[in-house]
Amino acid sequence: MLKMNEVNLHKTQYHNLSIDEILSHFGTSPEGLSQQKVEEERTKYGWNKLPEVQKVSWLKLLFKQFKSLLVVILILAAVISYYAGHIIDMYVILVVVVINALIGFIQELKAEEAVSALKKMMVQKARVVRNGKESILPSRELVPGDIIILEEGESIPADARIIESKNLQVTESSLTGESVPESKSNAVLPKETPLADRKNMLFKSTFVAGGYAKAVVCGTGLNTAIGEIATTLSSIKRARTNFQKKSDVLGRQLAFLSIASAAILFIVGYFSGNYELDELVLVSIAALVSVIPEGMPAVLSIVLAIGSSRMAKRNAIIRDFTSVETLGSVTTIITDKTGTLTQNKLTVKKVFVYGDDPIEVSGEGWFPAGNFTTNEKIIEPVENPSLKRLLEIAACSNNSSIKHDKKTDRYELAGDPTEGALLVLAAKAGVKYAFTDQLQKMDDLPFNSKLKLRATLLKIGDEKFLYVFGAPEKILEISSSVSFKNTEKTLDISIRNELSDVMDCWSSEAMRVIGLAYKKLPDTVEKIDEHLLNDLVFSGLTGMIDPPRPNTKEAVEQCKSAGVRVIMATGDHINTAVAIAKSVGIIDENNNEELIALTEQQLLQLDEKELDEVISKVSVFARLSPKVKLHIAERLQKMGELVAMTGDGVNDAPALKKADIGISMGIMGTDVARESSQVVLADDNFASIVNAIEEGRIVFSNARKTSFFLVTTNFAEIITLVSLVALGLPMALTATQILWLNLVTDGVCDIALATEKGHKDVLNEKPVKQQEKILNKSVLPLLIMMAGIMTVLSLGVYFWFIDVSLEKARTTVFIVMAFSQLFNLYNMRSLKKSVFEIGFFSNKYINLAIFVSVLVQVIIIEVPFFERIFSFEFVSVPEFIILIALSSIVLWTGELYKYIKYRIVN
Repeated sequence: MLKMNEVNLHKTQYHNLSIDEILSHFGTSPEGLSQQKVEEERTKYGWNKLPEVQKVSWLKLLFKQFKSLLVVILILAAVISYYAGHIIDMYVILVVVVINALIGFIQELKAEEAVSALKKMMVQKARVVRNGKESILPSRELVPGDIIILEEGESIPADARIIESKNLQVTESSLTGESVPESKSNAVLPKETPLADRKNMLFKSTFVAGGYAKAVVCGTGLNTAIGEIATTLSSIKRARTNFQKKSDVLGRQLAFLSIASAAILFIVGYFSGNYELDELVLVSIAALVSVIPEGMPAVLSIVLAIGSSRMAKRNAIIRDFTSVETLGSVTTIITDKTGTLTQNKLTVKKVFVYGDDPIEVSGEGWFPAGNFTTNEKIIEPVENPSLKRLLEIAACSNNSSIKHDKKTDRYELAGDPTEGALLVLAAKAGVKYAFTDQLQKMDDLPFNSKLKLRATLLKIGDEKFLYVFGAPEKILEISSSVSFKNTEKTLDISIRNELSDVMDCWSSEAMRVIGLAYKKLPDTVEKIDEHLLNDLVFSGLTGMIDPPRPNTKEAVEQCKSAGVRVIMATGDHINTAVAIAKSVGIIDENNNEELIALTEQQLLQLDEKELDEVISKVSVFARLSPKVKLHIAERLQKMGELVAMTGDGVNDAPALKKADIGISMGIMGTDVARESSQVVLADDNFASIVNAIEEGRIVFSNARKTSFFLVTTNFAEIITLVSLVALGLPMALTATQILWLNLVTDGVCDIALATEKGHKDVLNEKPVKQQEKILNKSVLPLLIMMAGIMTVLSLGVYFWFIDVSLEKARTTVFIVMAFSQLFNLYNMRSLKKSVFEIGFFSNKYINLAIFVSVLVQVIIIEVPFFERIFSFEFVSVPEFIILIALSSIVLWTGELYKYIKYRIVN
């Protein structure tokens, strides 16, 4: 059962204390603390800062690459080679280990540098009252009991209780997930008030969107809402990634096969009576080393590196190198709404002026361009007198500004988002005003939460006007007439009902509805007074919403096709959450079931069994605190889901770290969110996650194919060795020849195989199961068949040429093994599709690898210098051609196997 105290961020209910009680609690007053008291409090609470996230040292990052079980096995193989006197083998294996470590190290170092480049550093200041004097200090010097003063545009430096305010609006999207500024006041609130609804509290790292506040600091450093999240993060240990677990399983499989093969070889040789004991021990050790695919760790790292590089090109920066494949196994994405599914930019989408049909407005965000359409016909807004007046109110009763960054071609808002949306609306119609002698702002009343409106007194030429906008029901209440064409009409009951119907309709669509009005004033009026706020002329309505990001709906549909469930978990209101969820396809627009979304308070009433049942069905959760969002992620994991968590705010950080894959936003995301994630989206686009999932699946497929490709050769080698030992014959390959096949021939081809882009329907398949091994039973029949054919071919040429010389036999076995793998490379491009269907030339790297491999094989076999090093014997051109033709049997057998299994049987 989730308890309420599990989601409260403060033990003391500061929001429930009166102003006198809060001042008394901290031993302070409106004149602030004395310097002595400040020192006492700092000794008690410390500095107002969060523990800095230490950057991972390059040394630690390097050592991390040696933790894989596969690497440990290789190091043990190097040690065994040393004691067995195979010094060259030891050096070769150690070089492979170092190369593998460098690949992972360089890739993760690049990712850390990319994330660092996204950070924005700044030193925060705070306006503080101490000993009755106001001063500006670094925010780190604040202590509980300090009196701080805040105004529009300032970042809140600590958790604080409001003691005085005027028209205060605060944006808390980084903490609660809501993009719309909240009105704040000093009113006492009930104890059970949720965090997101504590209107008398200010929280560290949120922003003042408008108005003024004086507040007493209640919490600093870790004793803040954001501090508790940081504490939660430190207690959450990230589990090993899915790929690390699968690599360990692969390592254990290979270790078992290596030991078993060496043991079988020893036993067979011992009972054959053809070997001395010391010779048999050396042969068994050689087999133990040779059966291990030395290039495996490096190749798997290359597969991950290529996947990471592809993801980076598709705007997904991978911070944790081994997390690439895990994306392909994701079954559930828990996504925040604001800034993730949506743009975090309020946009006016509809306008209504009495006497006309509703007007649709195109364009999104702060970009000042768009069309006004009625009944799908584009109109010229300034030609409609009522609409033109509404646009003038939107532009003039406004303190925000939109700035254009020419370098990035981005438009950014400075000021209140609602005012910004109205300013952009006016700009789309070409209505822009600069205050001059002919257009003067005489007085301005910022948004007042009590009055539920804002107002501006303007002098336009020789006339004075009051321009007002705010809550539509309030504007309607204080209006007595309505703008109609070139005149005004009395606002009778029928017109009021018509306007109310429009308001209700838009509100049901989760739009933020704003009413606009004006009033002509006598020339004697110099200031805005409450008695002026009556008998207004109602100008019209605007409906605005934080719009979904482009391609989000398509991305959600792709997730569904890929078998990935999308859940919205947000701090925003439930109606807004449901509307956005429907617009992007998380909820079916025709779904009228009662239980489609739940709030935190509803979740708190459920026991764990009921909670699991709800989580398995409901896809939208609203008004969530960070701890409940984290709890949802944990419950899903216990239900067997592999969870990806997306988000950009501080409130998302715990779940980002706890999730199997944490995905943060690179542009709008907070540093805390980025540091807690494994993947950073450089473009903040939810659609990029789908691309990352696709690449993750391709990475797993390539990891499986490359592993299969390597193991096939090693199987053939060990079976050949065991067969000859059983017959009391010399080994078919020397240790150096085996290492060359494992590292050079297989290695070059494996790297090329790692570049496969995957087939087109990869996103129409179900996620890779968490428990699914890289090498499993499904590939065993093909593996045994390929290894068997290579073994038969190798033994055949061995017995054919052994009468000539042992060196000749080994040379021909080497050629057959090498070229069989080159032909097998075409088989491995797809475990299901024919290479003729894929196309021989669809991957240039495959053909390049084969060309290089053929050239190198010919050189080391035919050039006398290399011939002596590898103990080869001359092979004629006709013999070479025959051996290559025999090796091609591997390709035709693979094609026949795929045709029978996937075309005839299935």
